[in-house]
Amino acid sequence: MVTTFNTYQYTRPEFDSFSRSFHGALQQFETAVSFEEQDRALARINGLRTEFTSMYNICHIRHTMDTRDSFYEQENEFFDQHMPAYEGLVNDFYKKLLSSRFRPELERKWGRQLFTVAELSLKTFDESVIGLLQEENKLSSQYTKLKATASIEFRGEEHNLSSIQKYEIDQDRGTRKAAAEAKWGFFAGHAEAIEGIFSQLVGVRHRIARQLGYRDFVELGYARMLRSDYGPEMVANFRRQVQEYIVPIASRLYERQRRRLGLDSLKYYDEDLRFAGGNPQPKGQPEWIVGQARQMYSELSGETREFFDFMRNAQLMDLETRPGKATGGYCTYIGNYKAPFIFSNFNGTSSDIDVLTHEAGHAFQVYSSRDTGIGEYNWPTYEACEIHSMSMEFFTWPWMQLFFREDSDKYKFSHLTNALYFLPYGVAVDEFQHYVYQHPEVSPAERNQAWREIERKYLPQRDYDGHHFLEGGGFWQKQSHIFSMPFYYIDYTLAQICAFQFWKKDREAHESAWADYVRLCQAGGSLSFLELVQLAGLRPPFEDGCVASVVDVISAWLDSIDDALF
Repeated sequence: MVTTFNTYQYTRPEFDSFSRSFHGALQQFETAVSFEEQDRALARINGLRTEFTSMYNICHIRHTMDTRDSFYEQENEFFDQHMPAYEGLVNDFYKKLLSSRFRPELERKWGRQLFTVAELSLKTFDESVIGLLQEENKLSSQYTKLKATASIEFRGEEHNLSSIQKYEIDQDRGTRKAAAEAKWGFFAGHAEAIEGIFSQLVGVRHRIARQLGYRDFVELGYARMLRSDYGPEMVANFRRQVQEYIVPIASRLYERQRRRLGLDSLKYYDEDLRFAGGNPQPKGQPEWIVGQARQMYSELSGETREFFDFMRNAQLMDLETRPGKATGGYCTYIGNYKAPFIFSNFNGTSSDIDVLTHEAGHAFQVYSSRDTGIGEYNWPTYEACEIHSMSMEFFTWPWMQLFFREDSDKYKFSHLTNALYFLPYGVAVDEFQHYVYQHPEVSPAERNQAWREIERKYLPQRDYDGHHFLEGGGFWQKQSHIFSMPFYYIDYTLAQICAFQFWKKDREAHESAWADYVRLCQAGGSLSFLELVQLAGLRPPFEDGCVASVVDVISAWLDSIDDALF
């Protein structure tokens, strides 16, 4: 009998007892008289951590499945309060690990990356900041819940931030505009609260950084993201390449889009409608989509067949939107059950397939590396994680007819266009965050103005049609990553360049491209970002010429498509 997610056991950790057990295992680790004894203690420490993070992740999933559930809301608050103390225990372990007398033997068995993670993590925590970390967690949860409670009245129906999206790509321009105004009306109506939460977050993060000895949160943010082989200067150079090579291509694509739609000018509420006859939509409901996905993954490879059957049989996907459910999509991992979990909010648009294949890429990676034996290696750092997800979107292209039927070519064109469109927005978010944390003292109005200026730099086509809130620089307030995962967003853009390389390689030689991808997934987090890029046979996205080389090929493919076909 298959164990399903709804039968997974959740018990709130008794933190004092957990802490005593952890310290006991740590004592065994420190006093071990042989490498074998120390390695056994390490296995016990890893087991305790897996138990704690499994309870956290089960709680997180069930809380986001229904943010109105009072039990899991209280449990989520428990973890908001206790996660900093848990991080303190892990840091105690890292200190002992780095000073181990058997470190050479441990490095030979587990690799250098474990020690790199330990070194960087120690730079992000001290017991003196536990209270501030608790405050940071609480504020981030407030933003998530605020968005989840969105109730948007539109033409006699109640919508949340996910379900309103289908009207934002309606073929009727009046409907698109009205839906966009309804959605942004929610954000405008809550702007004071959102800006207040963010002002507090910026202040808390700056205080944490200063307490830990950093000049500002930018340095701490990079350490939190475990970036060991690149820094802000390399990222800034990457943003420059995006501005130089991709913004002009995106501008030309927007002009093509304007002509396809037959418009005099492209407004912000027109941007997400790619074709006058409507965007491609999956031809069935969520259950049908999962059935088609099973066929797709069964045919893609033996590895993906085994993986997707496990996900489906264990009910490890929650895909449909509903009132009270948190917005967005994610993949997480429950170590006790060696089980990935995919969370999404299907809304009847092509993004349902984007999100499914994207999160399945994450899930396939962690499923592939689930037996690494140590928690640090279940996942790589985030920019490497996103290579798996974004590349999976492209590896599944040959099966898009299962979902879109006669519109599968239209989907591929829009999917590749969307990927190019995303890059300027992604680097805009990153540049905004650098500004925010280098200037923590600025007012909400000054932050909004900075966003609007950055937006004009990377998204010159954006026309808000006089919308007061958006013209005033409010667009960034919808982006959850800015609140909950600072400096994460650039990772999507770095990974997108790597995924484009997989798209190119897959078209040239599928078998070798897929072998490179599986090898990358199986490596998990055992190497740094640039080491993983090398392992997969990819060019580093920071390298001068890399961005131009890959987007030129994609631009040529898009240029070869006759818009009259759509």
